[in-house]
Amino acid sequence: MTSPDSYPRDLVGYGAKPPHPRWPHDANVAVSIVLNYEEGGENCVLHGDSCSESVLTDVGGEPVRGARNLNVESTFEYGSRVGFWEILRLLEHHKVEATIYAVGMALERNPEAAAAIARSGLEVACHGQRWIDYQFVPEEVERTDLERNVEIITRLIGRPPLGWYSGRPSPNTRRLVLESGGFLYDSDAYNDDLPYWTPVSGRPHLVIPHTFDVNDSRLQRGGDFATGEDFFIYCRDAFDWLYRKGAAGEPRMMTISLHGRIIGRPGRIQALARLLEHIRRHDAVWLCNRTAIARHWMAHHAPRAESDR
Repeated sequence: MTSPDSYPRDLVGYGAKPPHPRWPHDANVAVSIVLNYEEGGENCVLHGDSCSESVLTDVGGEPVRGARNLNVESTFEYGSRVGFWEILRLLEHHKVEATIYAVGMALERNPEAAAAIARSGLEVACHGQRWIDYQFVPEEVERTDLERNVEIITRLIGRPPLGWYSGRPSPNTRRLVLESGGFLYDSDAYNDDLPYWTPVSGRPHLVIPHTFDVNDSRLQRGGDFATGEDFFIYCRDAFDWLYRKGAAGEPRMMTISLHGRIIGRPGRIQALARLLEHIRRHDAVWLCNRTAIARHWMAHHAPRAESDR
C-alpha cells in the first residue's frame, strides 16, 4: 500500500481541529453564491466539436455525433437569453456580492451580458475558455485556452480575473493556473467547508472548495431534485446547519451554485428568491464573493499555519 506521505490525495484535511476562520464581523457563516455563465461555450459541432452537448440540460439523452442537437442548443440559449437576467436581477435586488464563473467563449458571444456583468461590479472568475471536459486535452491546448479565458474576461469586464474554476479539470489544470500567475485561488475541489492551502510545484496554493450538492444542477432532467421546492429545502437546511455550527463556535463556508438555464426557469426561480430572503433574515452572515474569501484567508491563515494542522 502507498504510504500516506507519498499518496497524492489528502484524506485527512483539518481533521478534528479545523481552524476558526475568523470571518469579518464574527459571522457564523460565509456564503458564496456563484452564477455559472456557460451558454455558448458548450460542446457543439458549430464550435468544431465532434458531438453535441449532453451535460446539464433538461433535454437529456446521449450526445448527437457529427450533427447539431437543436433541442439542446435551445435549452442552453434559454440560460443566456432569459435565465441569466432573472438571476442577475435577484442578486442585484438582494445586494449579493456574488461571483460569476465565466466561460470565455460564452461571454464573448454575448456582449450585452458581459456589459451587464461589468456594470454590476460582481467578481468574474475564469471557468475555462470552453465548457468542456479538459481531462484529456493536450497541455499546450489547455494552456492556450487558459490564457484566452483570462484575456477575454479582462477585455470585456475591464478587470483581470483572480479566481479559477474549470469544473472538469485535467491533471495539469491546477499547475497551469499557478504557473500563469495572477490568480489568488482555484475552486476545482469539493472536499471541505473551509478554504485550505495545498502545495503545487513546491509552492503554497489556495483552494476555495466548490460544491456539487448545494447546486441547482440537481434539477436537470434525471437529477434528484424534481422541483424548486426540493432545491430550496436542501439549500435552506444546509444554511441552517452551518449557521448553527457557526453560532456554536465552529464557523464554516457555504457555496451555492446556479445556472441560468436551470434555476432561471419560471418554475424554479422562486426557490432562489425564497432562499435569498431566508439568508437575509439572519444576522451574522457574511454574504461575499470568492475573492473576498481568498483575501481574508491569506490575511488570517498563512500557509505556514496550515502546514501545522
